[in-house]
Amino acid sequence: MRVTIGQINTTNGDYEGNVAQCLRAIEQARADGSDLVVLPEVAVQGYMSFDWFMDRDVIAHATEPLDQIVAASAGLTVIVGTVRPTGLPQGRKLYNSAAVISDGKIIGYADKTLLPEYDVFDDPRYFEPAKERRLFDVKGVRVGIAVCEDMWNDKTYWRERLYANDPTDELIAMGAEVIVSINASPFNKGKMGQRCSMVSHRAKAAGLPIVFVNLVGANDGVIFDGASIITDHKGQIILQAPPFEEFYGSVSLDCDECDTYCLPGDDIQTVHDALVLGIRDYARKNRFTRAVLGLSGGIDSALVAALACEALGAENVLSVMMPSPFSSRGSVDDSVALGKNLGMPTIEHPISAAYEVLVKELKLENPGTGLEEIARQNTQSRLRGNMLMAISNAEGRLLLSTGNKSELALGYCTLYGDTNGGLAVLGDVLKTEVWALSRHVNREREIIPVEIIEKRPSAELAPGQFDDQSLPPYDKLDPILKLYFERKATPEEIVAAGHDQQLIYDVLNRVEAPANEFKRRQLPPTLIISRHAIGIGRRRPVTHRYRRQVLKAVERAAEGKG
Repeated sequence: MRVTIGQINTTNGDYEGNVAQCLRAIEQARADGSDLVVLPEVAVQGYMSFDWFMDRDVIAHATEPLDQIVAASAGLTVIVGTVRPTGLPQGRKLYNSAAVISDGKIIGYADKTLLPEYDVFDDPRYFEPAKERRLFDVKGVRVGIAVCEDMWNDKTYWRERLYANDPTDELIAMGAEVIVSINASPFNKGKMGQRCSMVSHRAKAAGLPIVFVNLVGANDGVIFDGASIITDHKGQIILQAPPFEEFYGSVSLDCDECDTYCLPGDDIQTVHDALVLGIRDYARKNRFTRAVLGLSGGIDSALVAALACEALGAENVLSVMMPSPFSSRGSVDDSVALGKNLGMPTIEHPISAAYEVLVKELKLENPGTGLEEIARQNTQSRLRGNMLMAISNAEGRLLLSTGNKSELALGYCTLYGDTNGGLAVLGDVLKTEVWALSRHVNREREIIPVEIIEKRPSAELAPGQFDDQSLPPYDKLDPILKLYFERKATPEEIVAAGHDQQLIYDVLNRVEAPANEFKRRQLPPTLIISRHAIGIGRRRPVTHRYRRQVLKAVERAAEGKG
């Protein structure tokens, strides 16, 4: 059997555009002499359509866009992700399905059984689970179809499983000779290699080929990396699609030739590529051609500028320097140098005069309390936010927010100031990862001036102010945040990993403070590169009285009392 895959970049609700991409895959298959075409999960409507899936008109007309695909399928079998009405009087009104179309007609559907509701997923909110499983005949070959999560519960691969049953195992037991898995699997650090391992393991164990097709492209903050895989019956990868780009390709399942292309093993490279795709798609799909950001002379805004220039073209990225009375001359000079290195337009709008007027009006010239000093500092950030929003409005530019995850996690940011924007580019990137990415940007030549990378981080909102006066050192802070967010480790587990106990509890209580969750709740959409990120994958109440405290058992163990 010869198979063509369409690793396509869909837009939620763009039926015409999404179907057009499906038709391109069909054209490629016909040109390559293929028997089967496979397209990703919910390729027709867009997987991240959220509550559009609850609207009655969307439900009623869900399968109509398939008509064009049916008409184009002469001589081929097409497996394409869609939603379809259940027709049931109770339960959710849609199935998440793979439509199987052959030679001008729909021959059936394979519905999704396992409905994830963790991290960014919320399938049970919209979909009813499958009621049955079946095989489909394609050129005399029995094909079993697993819709995304239905492929991800192999008891011989995963140490911990979320579900009792394994739909893919059931298909194999029914006599499937090929497994087709259609996916909308988001990018996380290290996940592409994990997928390769999982698919190869399953194919080798079952002794049959697997066609694993994944979505590519960004929708809001969720980034799909593609990186689709086809293995033969020995688990050998015979086709590996490139990550972060659309791809149409064909291969014979019995070719017995290992694909020489392999995924990049460097997480920094994949994170870089994911962020560039995230910026590009968010702008493109929301009809922005140009962007604007505040350039402070610090490493966060420098990195965002470099990523934005790569995503949108340097000529389309406007960087605005807004020095206050506390900005160093070096920060301005470094920003100018960065602009020249990138070839992007850079302008200067000082805020000193406006700041002095506002401070005088608010009677904050000589603040008497800590809160008044914070208010005085924040007026600078909010003046900058106003200026950037005015430029965004006047010129139709997407405002890019530049705060990193380490700061946002601990609430080290100003509402309606540096949190302003249409997209938070680094909201899921730890400060230590910002440094690593910046060095990666400079791997061939100096783009981000070394002075920016090496300077002591500072918000420059007060004389002699530096981040490490308000935050723990980033090299101590970030490993704690990584364990807490990405692995959901308990305080005791983080202590066991070798981190200071008191620092851990101080950090986690700052993360969970209601005021800081209140800030994060109002952030722009955040590009997600990890599990359980700040954004739609993390759900915490603003109003609460939870507090991380050292447990008595932990205290006794530390004192040697058992």
